[in-house]
Amino acid sequence: QVQLVESGGGLVQPGGSLRLSCAASGNIRSINGMGWYRQAPGKQRDVVATITRGGSTNYADSVKGRFTISRDNAKNTVYLQMNSLKPEDTAVYYCRLAVNSRLYWGQGTQVTVSS
Repeated sequence: QVQLVESGGGLVQPGGSLRLSCAASGNIRSINGMGWYRQAPGKQRDVVATITRGGSTNYADSVKGRFTISRDNAKNTVYLQMNSLKPEDTAVYYCRLAVNSRLYWGQGTQVTVSS
């Protein structure tokens, strides 16, 4: 069994910053791709950022230059540093990890950007 635990969401004012974390635990042999996704009310879940085991990253156009994805392979953890947050970044954020050749989702963490 593999468990993912997310943390770091919350309420922040426009222009503020948050850092999300997603830690995997359990029977882990390997973790390849890691990513963050988000889903706003009434919308589909969209990719925000991804990172390969080797550290190559990709970002949605809407977050380029503001968000940074990183990973700590020793801790089986992926991070999302979010700066210059905007109201349109409000959503539930989910991590997704490829663990032991299977995809696992985190439970989701709410990010609300509002004054």
